[in-house]
Amino acid sequence: MIIDDHEVVRRGIAEVVDRADGLKVIAEAGTVAEAVRRAELMNPEVALVDLRLPDGTGIDIIEQLSERSPNTRCIVLTSFDDDDALAESLEAGAKAYLLKSVRGAEITEVIRAVANGRILLDERTVTRRRADHDDPTAELTPSERKVLDLIGDGLSNREIGEKLGVAEKTVKNHITSLLAKMGMQRRTQVAAWVAGQRAAGWRNQAN
Repeated sequence: MIIDDHEVVRRGIAEVVDRADGLKVIAEAGTVAEAVRRAELMNPEVALVDLRLPDGTGIDIIEQLSERSPNTRCIVLTSFDDDDALAESLEAGAKAYLLKSVRGAEITEVIRAVANGRILLDERTVTRRRADHDDPTAELTPSERKVLDLIGDGLSNREIGEKLGVAEKTVKNHITSLLAKMGMQRRTQVAAWVAGQRAAGWRNQAN
C-alpha cells in the first residue's frame, strides 16, 4: 500500500513496485483517514508511508495501523532527512526509513526485506545520528512527549487531561517531570520551545 498526498508520486512508486517480481500494489491513499480505512479493508503486508499528509502525519498512520491492521509493516518514505522524524518513526513502530531520493531498485529491496520480518533501522542508528544534537526532550517518556505536544497546542492542564484520559493531577506530575528534564522552569517556556521547533521542524516543511 502506498500512502502519499501527491498522486504523481504514488503512481511513480506503484509503477516501480508492480514491475518487481512478487510485489503488487493493492491500495493507495492520500490522507491519514483514507489510509487507515483502506488498510483495514485490504490488510496489506507492507505500507509505504509519507510523513506529511493533509490531515496529519505518517506517524499517526503507523500508530493507528499497529492497532487496526497489526499485520501491516510500515516503511517511512519521505523527503525529510531529519533526526527527529527518524526517531519518531522508530518510536511509532516503523520498520524502515527511506528518503525519496532512493533508487527504485532499493525501494523494492527494502519492501521485500521488511515483508520478510527485517527491521532496517534500530535505536543505535538513531542514537548515533542524534549524538551531535542537543535535544532537551531526549529523556522524556512517551506520555511526557504527548503532554509536551498538547502544551504546544495551547491546551490547559484540564484539557490535556481530558484529551489523554488522565487526571489533571497526573498531567501536572508529567509537566513537573518534563520541565526538570528539559531544564526549564515554567510552562510558558515549554510552549515557546515547542512553537519554535514546529516553525523549523519537519512537520511544517513542504514535502
